[in-house]
Amino acid sequence: MTEDEIRATAYAMPVSSPAYPKPPFRFVNREFVIIAYRTDPEALAKAIPAPLLSADQIVKYEFIKMPDSSGLGDYTESGQVLPVRYQDVPGGFTHAMYLDSEAGIASGRELWGFPKMFAQPKLEVRNDAIVGTLDYNGVRVATATMAYKYKTLDHDKVADFLTTPTFLLKVLPHVDGTARVCELVRYAPQDVVVKGAWTGPGSLELHPHCLAPVAKLPVLEVVSATHILADLTLAPGEVVHDYLATAGG
Repeated sequence: MTEDEIRATAYAMPVSSPAYPKPPFRFVNREFVIIAYRTDPEALAKAIPAPLLSADQIVKYEFIKMPDSSGLGDYTESGQVLPVRYQDVPGGFTHAMYLDSEAGIASGRELWGFPKMFAQPKLEVRNDAIVGTLDYNGVRVATATMAYKYKTLDHDKVADFLTTPTFLLKVLPHVDGTARVCELVRYAPQDVVVKGAWTGPGSLELHPHCLAPVAKLPVLEVVSATHILADLTLAPGEVVHDYLATAGG
């Protein structure tokens, strides 16, 4: 392989057989259960990186089942999204994500900077409830429950919610262990088709874990529960702040 061939073809590791294809990725029948809850404002402020600013005390804890993801297959993930503002524009900061797919982890971390780690999330219907669970190496970290298809939501409002800008802190290391890339990335899903959306009674329980510390943002009060079925496209994001370029400024 010549240097020109490497430059022309390389985009991900390993070069001979990349762990994922190039974006965009289309998700069909992507299923969400989102429990919004009020948390401790001081703990929340510590988790939000500048130049983002805290916008509220309501954290969204998500379970997402993706049975048909182009190039990535079938997997499930779980995590927390924090309410933020960037230059007076409201959005969400993805604080933690746990999933059961190598391709999903590699693509999410390397391309956009999703904070993905390997774990064992599940989302399933159990009789009259939909239940999300997250285990980290066999230890229960989170449990969410929601009444199944309890009350229908307006699809247009849900589509607006799904296209809200989301921010990510992308870090890639240099060979000496220092940061070679340290950026704030913004993205928003595109071509959203909402197939179903519901609300109803919900609950959320978080447990302390040294390597999956979602409980550091404690559940003080569950505010809402939302169940969504939708198709959407995850397109390339954009860098809105380069921490290394502004170092010392």
